[in-house]
Amino acid sequence: MTTEKYDFAVIGAGGTGLGGAMYAARLGMKTIVFGATNGMELPVGGVITTTHVVENYPGFTTISGVDLAKEIEKHTRSYDLVTIKTEKVENIKKTGSFFSIKTNKGNYQARSLLIATGTKWRELEAEGSKDFRNKGVNYCALCDGPLYKKKIVAVAGGGDSAIKDALLLSEHADKVYIIARGKEIKPEPINFERVKKNKKIEVITGTNIKEVRGNKFVTEIVLDKPHNGSNILKVDGIFIAIGHIALSDIAKDLGVKLDKRGEIIIDHKTSETNVHGIFAAGDVTDKPFKQLITGVADACTAAHSAYEYLNR
Repeated sequence: MTTEKYDFAVIGAGGTGLGGAMYAARLGMKTIVFGATNGMELPVGGVITTTHVVENYPGFTTISGVDLAKEIEKHTRSYDLVTIKTEKVENIKKTGSFFSIKTNKGNYQARSLLIATGTKWRELEAEGSKDFRNKGVNYCALCDGPLYKKKIVAVAGGGDSAIKDALLLSEHADKVYIIARGKEIKPEPINFERVKKNKKIEVITGTNIKEVRGNKFVTEIVLDKPHNGSNILKVDGIFIAIGHIALSDIAKDLGVKLDKRGEIIIDHKTSETNVHGIFAAGDVTDKPFKQLITGVADACTAAHSAYEYLNR
């Protein structure tokens, strides 16, 4: 069987990868996108599909993450030069002037690569947290929030993602605790104001979760310091929003340099890595400001850089 050959292969079909594929097609490059990689089992559209409301993407004053992903995917699919495969990439090797890509369903070759594999949720390291995963311990407020209608929930984390999760959960639950280990929460200013005005939300700072307890499902969490006179907080569920881990194993195997956090080091002007022909963009890279808009911008830069690389 003849191996399909492409100019540009995108590993990761989130908004970042799709944006890069769209731009590559505009530059006349035959492009393939793979929608699942090691550790990444999200649908086409990626992590943004787990976001309830997006208000910081140009052209859309307010839009759900799912709908935004659909619009980006539709735009990308409008180019005949783009092929999207929902296949898991198992291995990539450099073979001559091509990168040989083996998936769970076939073999492909590409002259250049864009790694846009994103991240996965960082898990809570507390006793009982793994035992109760999907039994009260959750990582996607948009997915599982409706299950907690008129119940009491907690959100672990103090960044903007955690605060947005709490705001979403307040639409369902009667009470939402935000438990942050820092001295203060650090959301975007607009979300900070929304939390302060939301009577369902209570913020607990300078506190860690030591243990998650329950029977068949979560019933309480143990804090490392008292809140209202007790270290026990009664909840029906807890949502974890304490950061992400870069999905960079494929890049590492190809000899791409990573920083101490496991993020791909890129040239911030060109999105190039240290390996010729390999580019990276989005949350998997060492860019300090991680948003869909910046990921898409870097992916488009990567496509242009790949175009110049191939023409050299």
